[in-house]
Amino acid sequence: MLAASATAFDRVSAPAVDMAARIPVASPNMPRAADLAPYLERIDAAGWYSNFGPLVLEFEDRLAARFDRGATVVTVANGTLALTLALEALDLPRGSLCALPSWTFVATAHAVRMAGLVPWFVDVQTDEGELTPAGLLAALPEAPGPVTAAMPVAVMGRPMSPAAWRAFQDATGVKVIIDAAAGFDAAASAEVPVMVSLHATKTLGVGEGGFIASEDPVFLSRLRAMTNFAFMGDRVSRHVATNAKLSEYAAAVGLAALDQWPTTRNRYAAAARHLRIALSDTTGVTFQDGWGTGWISSTCVVRLPPGTTDPVEASLTASGVDTRRWWGSGCHVAPAFTDCPASALPVTEALAACSLGLPFFSDLGGDQIQKIASALRSALAGLKS
Repeated sequence: MLAASATAFDRVSAPAVDMAARIPVASPNMPRAADLAPYLERIDAAGWYSNFGPLVLEFEDRLAARFDRGATVVTVANGTLALTLALEALDLPRGSLCALPSWTFVATAHAVRMAGLVPWFVDVQTDEGELTPAGLLAALPEAPGPVTAAMPVAVMGRPMSPAAWRAFQDATGVKVIIDAAAGFDAAASAEVPVMVSLHATKTLGVGEGGFIASEDPVFLSRLRAMTNFAFMGDRVSRHVATNAKLSEYAAAVGLAALDQWPTTRNRYAAAARHLRIALSDTTGVTFQDGWGTGWISSTCVVRLPPGTTDPVEASLTASGVDTRRWWGSGCHVAPAFTDCPASALPVTEALAACSLGLPFFSDLGGDQIQKIASALRSALAGLKS
């Protein structure tokens, strides 16, 4: 369970429901102590704990093997730092614009600002809420300044096309990094750099961590240096950088999680399939295209009829079913980013008003699924009466 997810306000204002009977919106799936033991013994034997040790390098190789065309992987201490350092590794003019969707988690926009660029929020173009190369190309003439980078987002882990974004990059000169934070399952190619989060809430997590996959060795070499004080095989700090290395202990968790991945994926897919079946006769509830059938993630975000999200959320909460608006109302309304330029965002605003995260995790039980489905049907039916 996400023990730290509730605020003091949530605890005071939430209806009095037996907490033991509540269904949390998420429950991380992490390797257990016994799964880690063989890797911890290797750490003890080697006496190597950080600084690109043998477990980190093995973990990176196994991650890279999941990608096409010989991509290489660089691990980073967390996903937000991975995005930040990847942008910095491109050595773009500070103060220039980075185009990104407002329909994303705030970490995407934080990374842009931390890298010295200015977020330019562009509306998404598809029913799935994705910023597309064609949509951004059409928006570029209206940019309020020089656009040097773009950071499209894999919506809740949905598959994207790095090849299409590489074509966009080649045509425009705008550098592209894909934020596929929740996309471990779907990410399979890296014609442009792709970031995947390894946070505990993701389908494959190490606690805190992330990685960048890319086919560009020069970029990856600079990114690696950015995680280690800009050292490049010596003790010379060549430019401003930081310390963002993954430890051997985090790599041990990652290797154990990879050992279990086929079983873990099957459990997520089975839970998704059962939840889809349970809600198949519920009018007005729409799942992401392919979620749980062609690809999996650790969240379930559904689309509800316009104007129903607030009362449905309140009804589910009263029934002991937790929910989450994972991306809120979009980054553009967060105080940290209200001074950033934005195009008109009608699709973003519509998605924010009708999207709701339901409880979903790998060991979601049959009784829990039936409770979620029943509570959601009752909430929607109550709005019609």
